[in-house]
Amino acid sequence: MASRYAVYWAPPAAGALHRLGAHWLGRDPATGATPAQPLLSPITPARFADLTADARRYGFHATLKPPIRLVDGAGRDDLLAAVARAAAGFPAFEAPGLKVGRVGGFLALVPEGDMAPWRRLSDHFVRDLDPLRAAAGAAELEKRRAAGLTPAQDANLTAWGYPYLFDEWRFHMTLTCRLTSPERERVEVGALGHFAGVPGKPVAVTEVAVFEQADDGPFQIISRHALNG
Repeated sequence: MASRYAVYWAPPAAGALHRLGAHWLGRDPATGATPAQPLLSPITPARFADLTADARRYGFHATLKPPIRLVDGAGRDDLLAAVARAAAGFPAFEAPGLKVGRVGGFLALVPEGDMAPWRRLSDHFVRDLDPLRAAAGAAELEKRRAAGLTPAQDANLTAWGYPYLFDEWRFHMTLTCRLTSPERERVEVGALGHFAGVPGKPVAVTEVAVFEQADDGPFQIISRHALNG
């Protein structure tokens, strides 16, 4: 099976936020290490691993360009060169701090303030890299539409292969699957404690990361590219 690639924002590997995210999810997408997850009694470690399984597979990140397969004739080096060019054309910026929030039933880190700078970054990579995106197949489109899309989301799906782009895009760094009470409240308390040092600190956005998923495995960081516009 052909690899999938995505452009994500991932915190610098040497920083505290990267370490916090890797420990929360139980996997470091930069190294492949599997650090111990926090203990959230009375939730068992096995149950917490289940609640974070999907997020762990993707790695701690915020999506900019959603996962794609490459068009015929394009390879990994073509993608990395295109990402480098796109990154060189976009300026680094400072974004509002992050906080634990609820997004559609799951927990995530979300901006404390305006997400417009993040959206401009996502829009830039979605447009610039689209020539390398293989068109979505009929089964994938049907699966997306079965979830129930707005007209704007369906238009994005048709034109760009993914519904939640441009005005439909929201910055978030997924921490869990969809939760229900009482687990949601307990996990939320745990997340607030685990990420207690994160809110109130502006985020320096100086680079983007390319993630690769090979053979339906976990997404791994394969390169980082500085924003130099």
